[in-house]
Amino acid sequence: MSDNEIERKRPNILVTGTPGVGKTATASLIAETMDLRHINVGELIKQHKCYDGHDDTLDTHILDEEKLLDLMENMFQECAEEHAGIVADYHACELFPERWFDLILVLRAKTDVLYDRLTDRGYNEKKRSENLEAEIMQVVLDEARESYDLEIVHEVPSNTVEEMESNVERCKLWVQQWIENNS
Repeated sequence: MSDNEIERKRPNILVTGTPGVGKTATASLIAETMDLRHINVGELIKQHKCYDGHDDTLDTHILDEEKLLDLMENMFQECAEEHAGIVADYHACELFPERWFDLILVLRAKTDVLYDRLTDRGYNEKKRSENLEAEIMQVVLDEARESYDLEIVHEVPSNTVEEMESNVERCKLWVQQWIENNS
């Protein structure tokens, strides 16, 4: 721990996965259940205009990583000072510093479930196909495993409400254990 880093009293969790797997819903429930601060990184990017242009083919903004990470660094510091924990959700994970998170939940969904969710969101064919391919090829899971200690990366199913509730309950037990181990 560096001199300016405060010892945290609550854990930080990243919920990640392909768009449409249920990251925001799961992260919101985790935050609410465990009294953690929820950061929807996609919304944060929009609110603070952390982008450099737009990719019209994929109908998405081009991320300004430096601006986003500077903004989030301040949020993590503030939460540590307030003895609060964070649950963040975003579809990518490799851009975040390893020291930020104690648990990485990689949500996975069956392709038929994901297809329906992305169609309901109005994704165009190219964007939907790329996201389905990313899920099939487990791109986000591989990125998480390459970017973080394998012990903190957990792959969990996210096809049904029951699976989401089970994931939240497992996370609750993990948070309780983390607090006990770190107090």
